[in-house]
Amino acid sequence: MSGSIAREQGRRLPLEISGWFAVLCLMVATIGCATSGVSPTPDGSVGVLPGGSPTVDSAAPSPTAADSAAIPAATATSRPAATQPPTPARVTTPEPPGAPIRVVAIESFYGDLARQIGGDRVTVITILSDPNLDPHEYESTADDAKAIANAQVLVKNSLGYDAFVDKLTLASPRPLRKVIGVGELVGHVDGDNPHLWYDPTVMPKVAQRLAGVFTQLHPADSDYFQERLDAFTAQEKNVDDLVAAIRTRYQGTKVLPTEPVFDYMAVALGLDVVDRDGAFQKAVEEGNDPPAAAVAAFRAQLASHTIKVLIYNNQAVTPITKQMQALAAENNVAIVAVSETEPANTAYQQWMIDELTQLQTALGG
Repeated sequence: MSGSIAREQGRRLPLEISGWFAVLCLMVATIGCATSGVSPTPDGSVGVLPGGSPTVDSAAPSPTAADSAAIPAATATSRPAATQPPTPARVTTPEPPGAPIRVVAIESFYGDLARQIGGDRVTVITILSDPNLDPHEYESTADDAKAIANAQVLVKNSLGYDAFVDKLTLASPRPLRKVIGVGELVGHVDGDNPHLWYDPTVMPKVAQRLAGVFTQLHPADSDYFQERLDAFTAQEKNVDDLVAAIRTRYQGTKVLPTEPVFDYMAVALGLDVVDRDGAFQKAVEEGNDPPAAAVAAFRAQLASHTIKVLIYNNQAVTPITKQMQALAAENNVAIVAVSETEPANTAYQQWMIDELTQLQTALGG
């Protein structure tokens, strides 16, 4: 009998252990659910508490040894999974109503034009404004980068003349920033003569585009911008009239520039620009010594007594351009200096009139 009792106890012991194990599993599942927002249902499965997450497992009526190994994994997966923080979206902060439009003009003459059209509705920062420096050799600064990053309107010459600005704009993307590339505006492409401001047809187009952009940003001031555009156009007519007068009298006269800064204006005047886009001009513009053959040809032109005026850039004076000035003086060739940057405290229209008047005097000498 003792043997049968022992056998009976042996059969009951696994059942009791199994029952206690089931209770233990349910307790563990309940604790896990309390931390994950889920609850056990009456049938032993795991349901969803208000605001909780869907469950990923269900309980068997009588867990086995293999089930006990799976319990820690089940309770772990019932917790919310860790997530990476979202990538910050590009935020555009609205401008305060009535605040002046922030304009950055790379070149001084475009900055002057922005002020003429924008008046007290704009603030203008100009980067290339020193008439004593060669713009081709300029290197940008941290202040330039900060100004461009904050600009609502950016005016650049393009055509490679101010290529440094492209890197600065890429480094500080601003979705609502208006960019006016003058080269693209007037239909030029890289490789063309970049000195566009000496073309008398260009600046009126830039003025019109500025007025349009300012009106987009400040619609309530549209009449104000139009009035100032009209005033610019009236003053620009004085330049056009002088260009027409010089062309009428001196069309076909030969002039010899040391570099192409003034070439657009010379062509508009109807002058015969000798060595236009030649090797001498290209080298001087790029800050290099001209080839020997180009120097010899340039000297021969000055000594030919067919050149009326030598035109040079007073911001890019080099030993070779000084030699050509001396040779021009020896051969009674008039010498006219032009600048690449607008002089301080001088409006664009007056700058053009001053240089055209100087040239007109030299042509008539």
